[in-house]
Amino acid sequence: MGRRMTVRRYRMPNGLRLICSLDREAPIVAVQTWFGVGSRHERPGATGLAHLFEHLMFGQTEALGPGEFDRLVERTGGESNAATWVDWTHYRLTVPTRDLALALNLEAQRMSQLVLAEAPIEAEREVVMNERRERVEDDVDGSLDEQLMALAFERHPYRWPTIGKMDDIKRVTIDEIREFYRTWYAPNNACLVVVGDFDEAQLLSLTSAAYGELPAAPLPEEPALVEPAQTLQRMIRLPKPIATHRLLVGFKAPSLSHPDWLPLDIAATILAGCSSARLQRRLVIREEAASSVDAQLTPFRDPSLLRIAITCARGHDADEVMRILDEELAALHLDPPSVAEVEKAKAVAETDLWSTLVDVDGKAEALGHHQTVLGDFRTLMDRTRALAQVTPADVARVVHTYLQPGQRTVVIAEPSEPEDTDEDDADDTDGDTDADADADGAVVKGDPQHGPRRGAHSPGARA
Repeated sequence: MGRRMTVRRYRMPNGLRLICSLDREAPIVAVQTWFGVGSRHERPGATGLAHLFEHLMFGQTEALGPGEFDRLVERTGGESNAATWVDWTHYRLTVPTRDLALALNLEAQRMSQLVLAEAPIEAEREVVMNERRERVEDDVDGSLDEQLMALAFERHPYRWPTIGKMDDIKRVTIDEIREFYRTWYAPNNACLVVVGDFDEAQLLSLTSAAYGELPAAPLPEEPALVEPAQTLQRMIRLPKPIATHRLLVGFKAPSLSHPDWLPLDIAATILAGCSSARLQRRLVIREEAASSVDAQLTPFRDPSLLRIAITCARGHDADEVMRILDEELAALHLDPPSVAEVEKAKAVAETDLWSTLVDVDGKAEALGHHQTVLGDFRTLMDRTRALAQVTPADVARVVHTYLQPGQRTVVIAEPSEPEDTDEDDADDTDGDTDADADADGAVVKGDPQHGPRRGAHSPGARA
């Protein structure tokens, strides 16, 4: 594993890309299909389609009856899952090596033979509507996240939620759903990633047999998406049924491919990404003004946000915490981090990266994410080399460039009821639990307790 990992890439005549890597640690194989379609590929009035398909793709095909897909996977002793975010949707199977042919056939079938009948569509539509109620409308942190993206972006499709807007989920027609499938679910818009214990010649033969006859599809030209520069702070305050104030602060940040992404990720770690981070020490430990602080730099194809999430402690409000945040950012501007501070943050980031690659699922996910978002899986291998080159001067520069008040959007949740009631305590506890589950904005089939690995390659699901 690790530096010894060997990866091969093939391309079929119909455009399907195959990335494979041997891992003989156990007789299992991870089979993942990454489609270059996410919520950014939708349009106003028809949001949530990419996520709806994450559910529909486990349904009936021309050769498999309702529920048969999951039953076949369960019989192998394997597991299946899926995830959707802004730039991609991916489907994953993990099965014993002996069932590799079955896994490939199942994936090929649902890529090309999904039955989109009215009954299963309406059933999954209802599931998604309930999911939205649970994750956004009845969840404080999910609601704040949606408000942040909507306020931070004026033109870019990152502004609408991956799960979709409720009105859009309700009204999207069967014809629109079928057209979305015909448009995006094609071999030339997919990357098949296989990691585990397999024979490479057999894999190529099985892949050709399963996918070789599938036709390519004409893919829409993606428009150039340029978000206007932000020069003034944007802020919104929302009353919520919570016991203490919560803040979500988003600074405009570069894309994952930009050379500033890694230094800014190190800055995020220094601010709030580890137990000794500056905001953790100041807000949580020293002044006890907050009960939790977290930071995340989104790994998107286009420029997005560095997000800082803070839950205030009782007796402290959002304005006080914002003042402290500004003081700490000013200190980071004026007094760049030391070599020791940067090296520690780099060690945290490197540990996060390597820990995601300890099993076949993590390796497949990392390769698929880098191939789909950045167009080349080899950027994953370049990560540690680039990380080693980050200096305190780099961190100081990106802090000065991106962490400016005029480039941030602030969403504040204020208690709508008086503090210090038992009912409020219960609400606050529930909210904190849900926040961990869905603060990232990614939508995952089945278990919602999945989010981004801080500082890692990808925000996808892990079952």
